[in-house]
Amino acid sequence: MLFDPENPVVRLCAEGMDMEALGKSEAATRLFRKAWALASNNLEKMVAAHYFARQQKNVIEKLKWDELALDLAISIKDKKIQALYPSLHLNIGQCFEDLGNYPKAKEHYELASKYVPLLNDDGYGNFISRGISDAIRRIDSKL
Repeated sequence: MLFDPENPVVRLCAEGMDMEALGKSEAATRLFRKAWALASNNLEKMVAAHYFARQQKNVIEKLKWDELALDLAISIKDKKIQALYPSLHLNIGQCFEDLGNYPKAKEHYELASKYVPLLNDDGYGNFISRGISDAIRRIDSKL
């Protein structure tokens, strides 16, 4: 299993997601920050960076953490990690779109689309795939 539910970093991020769902953003941020501090390898750092990015109030900071998560994912030489690329590129594309950099947003949305075949045919995979298709249509109307 790629993400061991017993891994302390994964557990902290799961707890942080629970806090997000309860609307407790500050508690979630603390848990994700703790996960980042505890992370000892690129997989753990990638997970922590991905979730910590979600709590950033500033698009530039969110982009920084999203790009770091992608860089860490790319550094992991495990084909299974590539199934995370669509989501990571989608997040980065959204940051660029929010910043008004539509060409860069489109670049990341197209990269996300390239990896869609690696997604599972399930609720999550379909959600990400739909998000990418919607983003490409949206960004095309802005270019």
